[in-house]
Amino acid sequence: MHAVVELQEVYKIYTLGVQKVIALNGVSLKVEEGEFIAIMGPSGSGKSTLLNMIGCLDKPTKGRVLIAGNDTSKLNDDELTRLRRDTIGFIFQQYNLIPTLTALENVELPMIFRGLNRNEREKRANELLEKVGLEREINRKPTELSGGQQQRVAIARALANNPTILLCDEPTGNLDTKSGELIMEILTNLNKEGVTVIVVTHDPAVSEFAQRIVKIRDGKILDKRGD
Repeated sequence: MHAVVELQEVYKIYTLGVQKVIALNGVSLKVEEGEFIAIMGPSGSGKSTLLNMIGCLDKPTKGRVLIAGNDTSKLNDDELTRLRRDTIGFIFQQYNLIPTLTALENVELPMIFRGLNRNEREKRANELLEKVGLEREINRKPTELSGGQQQRVAIARALANNPTILLCDEPTGNLDTKSGELIMEILTNLNKEGVTVIVVTHDPAVSEFAQRIVKIRDGKILDKRGD
């Protein structure tokens, strides 16, 4: 076991006019390979900012972020893009599917950016949609799918480039209880297969699926307890 994510005294400070807002205040955190952690905290606590740091979507004002052994502060924009593409899968509360594309085409999209040929893309996309139980829905567009089905397409898309880290921002936030439980069971099974799963949530029912809960408030980590 080794750390696939490590934050070292990370600060994120935003300037709004003459006012400074401290979104992250000296956060240090290690996530080991194969862990399933939940990041919990109230609105405005810094959860999403923390996830953006881990996902290389934002840079710290101060401190270091290491992803899969890479010091992100030493990477240029192209190198950060490759790190995100090849190492990290993203799942969002709003699904973020392309409405004009079918489920299959949505899952294929990350593989197009990676340069896979059509046969390889279609084969893997079909396999991933079968993995999340949507083998019969491959030709449907997002508007023809339920919220739970759309989120399962989003999970399949997140897995397209075989990431080692899966970042999930309120993945059940728009779903009913039954659909939410199904999504969390899928994430649990992926974790059992070796994927490191990091879930941001305010829902205690979601956090129960995690091996460890990280509590954050006012940009500071309060607790990193395990089971």
